[in-house]
Amino acid sequence: ADRLGDVSAFTPDAVRELGGSWQDMRLAAVERFAAAPMPTPTEEIWRYSRIDRLDLDRFTPAACVTEIEAPHEASGWIVDAEPELFADETPDVFAELNRAFMSPVVIRVPAGRALADPILITHHISGDGIAVFPRLVIDAGADSEVTVVERFVAGDGSADDRSLVVPVLQVRAAQAARVRYLAVNEVGINTWQIGNQQSVGERDSSTLLATVTLGGDYVRARTEARLSGQGGSTKQVALYFAGGTQMHDFRTIQDHDAPNTSSDLLFKGAVQDHAASVYTGLIKIRKHADGTTAYQTNRNLTLSEGAWAESVPNLDIQTNDVKCSHASTVGPIDEEQRFYLESRGVRPEVAERLVVLGFFEEVIAQLPAGRFADDLRSRVSNKLDVGSQATRSAGDREEVPA
Repeated sequence: ADRLGDVSAFTPDAVRELGGSWQDMRLAAVERFAAAPMPTPTEEIWRYSRIDRLDLDRFTPAACVTEIEAPHEASGWIVDAEPELFADETPDVFAELNRAFMSPVVIRVPAGRALADPILITHHISGDGIAVFPRLVIDAGADSEVTVVERFVAGDGSADDRSLVVPVLQVRAAQAARVRYLAVNEVGINTWQIGNQQSVGERDSSTLLATVTLGGDYVRARTEARLSGQGGSTKQVALYFAGGTQMHDFRTIQDHDAPNTSSDLLFKGAVQDHAASVYTGLIKIRKHADGTTAYQTNRNLTLSEGAWAESVPNLDIQTNDVKCSHASTVGPIDEEQRFYLESRGVRPEVAERLVVLGFFEEVIAQLPAGRFADDLRSRVSNKLDVGSQATRSAGDREEVPA
């Protein structure tokens, strides 16, 4: 179908059947969704993607199963409020679809309050053919501080199930607020995830938007971090590791809409087997954003001959009084590092693991992961083992005479 509205499961009747509050908002969104064209890889924003392989007909909307663990100091912060901070900013049709079928969580942090321990939100995805639409809104009051970890986890048996996850994150950091956010993707190998993240930082605020992506078939995250107040700062960091035939796809925008603001981005990824990754980033500095500093770095390791990574940094600078830089690399493990380790008696497979873990450590050290940091290191190490076993098995098959 050329238009998303031809997909029978995502209709106004389905919105009514799913229930929930804010029905007017939901119905208006599903009507806009019905009128929207299906995105294609010919569009620049979807370039290199697999969006033409998505068959929405095989999915049915369902309510998201979500657990929330919050310290007692955060009592009353999770509220039943309108789950919409930026009503007029819908980046793509999937964000519109989320608005129609959302399962929302709204965190409203009172002004002047600081929370030492993180709020943990876990979405459980299980069942064949379901589509879920988690929405997280973080509204941080002036001079407040909060850390939120959001996990997307495959349930028992869901590794064999095909599912679709369409999350939306909206963050507002009021004056001098400090918000740290981490998304951890642990979905099944047959899951598609297409997400949108939006944040706005006001005067003297700071935001950290962090992502770890290890699971999924095709996982895409579009992140737009805007600084609307003088002295605001934002940081984006990500760790992604794709194996098999996975594809991880990241699109980022660092939008400076006020003077004397700063942004920093560090994305590091690895691909092995026949996996692929895409990173495209834009630093946008508006004409009135004098005194801005902005940095963007994307590094990629290709661990197998059949793996592929694309890195496309972009700049849109409309004023001269800025400090700005971007860097990107795609390539195999540094042979000098490998040789150094192997010359000291380290086995080749162990040497590769050490190099890759060292490569990712710069990102892990910046994640607001707390007790999850060691678990993330183990997951990366385990993924390396799986890739190495697959490579060895393929080599064994090639040596067998026909």
